[in-house]
Amino acid sequence: MYTKGGEAARLASGHNQLEHLRVQELLLRFLPPAPARVIDVGGGPGVHALWLARHGYVLDLLDVVPLHVEQARTASQLQAETPLGSAAVGDARALPFETGSTDAVLLFGPLYHLIERKDRLKALSEARRVLKEGGVVLAMSVNRFASTFDGLFGGLYADPEFMAMADQDLANGQHRPPLGKPYFTTTFFHHPLALRRLDDAHVP
Repeated sequence: MYTKGGEAARLASGHNQLEHLRVQELLLRFLPPAPARVIDVGGGPGVHALWLARHGYVLDLLDVVPLHVEQARTASQLQAETPLGSAAVGDARALPFETGSTDAVLLFGPLYHLIERKDRLKALSEARRVLKEGGVVLAMSVNRFASTFDGLFGGLYADPEFMAMADQDLANGQHRPPLGKPYFTTTFFHHPLALRRLDDAHVP
């Protein structure tokens, strides 16, 4: 999915623009003031990181997809007056940054792309490790009801494979798209109450 390079333009089209604007609003509300240092873990091609850099923040980007890192570096060169501090391939579970070295960490991907609970907790632990005292972690998840809403809104329940996928999402959050179908990639979907407790095992 991500290796095709479409993520760079995703937030600029259709209903995704609402997500883009809402994230920008929340970033400016909850991040410490610029020029705070921010590490964007799972930052993709750098849409949010580049925007924050233009607002005076010091940005380091990390992503597991080499193409995303290449795209972020290219885009950074195009805004030469406010470039990223760095963009590198890396893993949310083993951040290549010093303990207590940043004011904020963004996790806008790892909590749903890491499908095992132990890996999600490791990513959160690493984010906490690299934070300065009083720093903030801003994380994003995908709601367990996402496929249900998409199916009802888009008429996708006519596909029995979609129905089975959505039922599994509701049962345990393990989202597994059928092979060859244009549905969202393999992920973990959180129940909102379980996310609040960081407890995937016991959902009311």
